[in-house]
Amino acid sequence: MISRYEIEETNSMITRHNLDVRTITMGISLLDCADSDLGRFNGRIYEKITRRAEQLVKAGEAISRQYGIPIVNKRISVTPVGIAAAGTKARSYVEVARTMERAARETGVNFIGGFSALVQKGSTPSDDALLDSLAQALSETERVCASVNVASTKSGINMDAVGKMGEIIKDMAECTRARDSIACSKFVVFCNSVEDNPFMAGAYHGAGERDAVINVGVSGPGVVKSALEANKGADFETLCETIKRTAFKITRVGQLVAQEASRMLGVPFGIIDLSLAPTPAMGDSVAEILEEMGLERAGAPGTTAAVAILNDNVKKGGVMASSYVGGLSGAFIPVSEDIGMIEAARCGALTLEKLEAMTCVCSVGLDMVAVPGDTSAATISGIVADEMAIGMVNGKTTAVRIIPVAGKGVGEAAEFGGLLGSAPIMPVSRFSCQAFIARGGRVPAPIQSFRN
Repeated sequence: MISRYEIEETNSMITRHNLDVRTITMGISLLDCADSDLGRFNGRIYEKITRRAEQLVKAGEAISRQYGIPIVNKRISVTPVGIAAAGTKARSYVEVARTMERAARETGVNFIGGFSALVQKGSTPSDDALLDSLAQALSETERVCASVNVASTKSGINMDAVGKMGEIIKDMAECTRARDSIACSKFVVFCNSVEDNPFMAGAYHGAGERDAVINVGVSGPGVVKSALEANKGADFETLCETIKRTAFKITRVGQLVAQEASRMLGVPFGIIDLSLAPTPAMGDSVAEILEEMGLERAGAPGTTAAVAILNDNVKKGGVMASSYVGGLSGAFIPVSEDIGMIEAARCGALTLEKLEAMTCVCSVGLDMVAVPGDTSAATISGIVADEMAIGMVNGKTTAVRIIPVAGKGVGEAAEFGGLLGSAPIMPVSRFSCQAFIARGGRVPAPIQSFRN
């Protein structure tokens, strides 16, 4: 039985501390849409996506009205197109991206993810067609999101693919120069990507998933910050216990929404992603949680330890609230989407190197980081390689969503709007890694991958 106190407490979290369900994401398999003809394949995926997700937005709005819980986004993820479209033997998948865009608009969802390839050990002709289509596809669409997994703990790092990533990201940036290179905000490079991630831009529906599934991503940095404010000066045991208890409450809200969405749509419930996903709004910042712990600014000495404490205790609290926790789950540190991170980067407290250190212990990696438009493709590939190495060696998911903002440099800012926010242009090392990236080939898996 839910008590009156719990109802009032949840109400307060929603009205005063920006608690929301960040996304209901419906994963849809496209494996049964395979066809040797590209036109027929596009027709099949459009029909299946629009049929399966026809009521997704309406269900989200109905749940929000019924329970008073803001549900910010309704999204779709699909089987990686590099796999699903392989039978067409097409040389370009731009038309597939356009079909996905039409389906997203028809269903009313905010984003559709899965214009993706898994190339951690090598690429197929279909994967190559997808990689060659990325820049045009993401610059011509608004709602299509893409990802490429180039590394894993089990396979090592595909350095040929890493080298391509820098060139592709530069092409995306140039194609959307007039919009602060926004195409790059819809693209993420992964190590150890997961099949059930509900968050964009990295969501796709894994081959091991059911035909369709509902995954929910919760949020709530403001709730955690408020809880810590009530325990100022407390020792670390109390700090950790406070975060755990708060994460439990946040996750229970997500569990309720997931179960209701599953029931209303007749689609199995998949997972709850516990990630604390910030927004540019005041009071909804992971950086402000770190500062509430005792840091003058995010990026100060102690920041990596603070992120580790936050991430671990969010997971510990969340797993007690739901039997099916998955996705990325922890704390996100996207620069442009977090008002505290934006201010820390603007004043110089937060550097690219410190962000990289923080990614060793957070949920993902370098996220929504804007760098000068003249940053070389090799330097971007080097940044990607560093993150992939962190993920590979530590057996965790890491990612890079980096935006070389065409025509802008350090001291300027990029404006993306909405939840994507804005980002100060951060400096990168002036020293080259060109010869390192040019080696190509594959970095073998680390010794800790041999667990059988």
